[in-house]
Amino acid sequence: MISHDEIAKLTASERMSLIAELWDSIDDVDIPLPKAQHEELLHRLESFEEDQEQAVSWEALKAELNARER
Repeated sequence: MISHDEIAKLTASERMSLIAELWDSIDDVDIPLPKAQHEELLHRLESFEEDQEQAVSWEALKAELNARER
């Protein structure tokens, strides 16, 4: 384990790298998701799936925007 003194000797950049390494070492399943966030994610996924029927491809949207500019 790294001591507080050893961490204090690191540069800010080195500490940020250490934080990133620590964060990346945590599996998603190890991070608890509050019930409200879980429900919101389900709601957004449901909304996304419903809206896909009305979705327009990027190519179609770009063509429409280009036509409006003329």
